[in-house]
Amino acid sequence: MAGRIEKRLKDIGITLPNAPAPVANYVPFVVHRDLVFVSGQVPFVGSSLSYVGTVGGNLSLEDGQQAARICALNVLSQLRVACSGDLDRVTRCVRLGGFVNAALNFKLHPQIINGASDLMVQVFGDLGRHARFAVGAQNLPGGAAVEVEGIFAIT
Repeated sequence: MAGRIEKRLKDIGITLPNAPAPVANYVPFVVHRDLVFVSGQVPFVGSSLSYVGTVGGNLSLEDGQQAARICALNVLSQLRVACSGDLDRVTRCVRLGGFVNAALNFKLHPQIINGASDLMVQVFGDLGRHARFAVGAQNLPGGAAVEVEGIFAIT
């Protein structure tokens, strides 16, 4: 029988992708005691990097939000692996961090990372509410528009 989080994902029409493999010398997550630290995830869809470019430049606010949502889906995929396939082990989304590849005068970084934050609340309910940072960056790996990392409490 599927767990409550897997059921919620199904009910809201989300199928988590396979967890992306690291692209450099790091691990995709670290479990330490009751915390999972998920490394920064960019908007990979399959093996392709989607949403390449600069938010406020060649990409719109909505594009950036969708990129952040895809990053968050990849964070959840890594988290599921860290939890041995059981997302019901998650007791809290503690913090999300978001980096936005933004045009020089772009000032709406928090609204972009809402694409990730909103997904966590949609999936985990009140346990998905979290502390957060959202900052602009001159460039991100592969030219990605957004990168999102996360810290989660688990049982």
